[in-house]
Amino acid sequence: MPFIDLNSDVGESFGNWTMGDDAAVFRHVSSANVACGFHAGDPSTIAQTCRDAVAAGVTIGAHVGYRDLAGFGRRFLDCSATELADDVLYQLGALQALAKAAGSDVRYVKPHGALYNTIVHHEVHAQAVVDAVHAFSPGLPLLLLPGSVALHKAASRGLPALSEAFADRAYNPDGTLVSRREEGAVLHNNDVITGNMVRLATEGKIVARDGSILDVRADSICVHGDTAGAVAMAGAVRAGLEAAGVTVRSFA
Repeated sequence: MPFIDLNSDVGESFGNWTMGDDAAVFRHVSSANVACGFHAGDPSTIAQTCRDAVAAGVTIGAHVGYRDLAGFGRRFLDCSATELADDVLYQLGALQALAKAAGSDVRYVKPHGALYNTIVHHEVHAQAVVDAVHAFSPGLPLLLLPGSVALHKAASRGLPALSEAFADRAYNPDGTLVSRREEGAVLHNNDVITGNMVRLATEGKIVARDGSILDVRADSICVHGDTAGAVAMAGAVRAGLEAAGVTVRSFA
């Protein structure tokens, strides 16, 4: 493919607690999944992240999640469809206000953590997320895991539905991500990671943890901002993509 987006989860610091080096990551990525305060991020952190993204020419997206600050949004919450839709809409409104003040807008939505993984298969929560995004802006793209229920529901509702791959995560043979509870779920070898992502962008293939080859169509590649060495990883992936003739630019 001639181009691909490179995104990272940012804005996840809270008060005196720092998560990642967002400003440094912005030198390498084209899109920023900005925390909206429910799984991470406080208003001042989010506002500064938006200002830094605008200064770096990076597209702002909403990284919405379950209302689970203590668990960093990595725990499933058995909430109703109405409650979840309201929570997502609330997060979108908050980020849009801060993005607007920084001179930009929310250009896409990418669910975070447990919410992202849940709506791969959970019909009710997938529909709630799609309904909330549609209510906020009928043309706002949703960035999701290939083959997810939410991806199909978004397309059915008329929302642009885009898929992504993960540079720093291991894949199961069925195309799902290896649980963070399992050893080897997070990858750290930049040479291996870069090779995987170049293969993805040029051939549409990813190697699963058992060595099998997966056919994966992705519009974007994610490097998690909280992964150790995220800045160097993002730089290595971008350099590898560009060396292979792939342009890095935002899909939004």
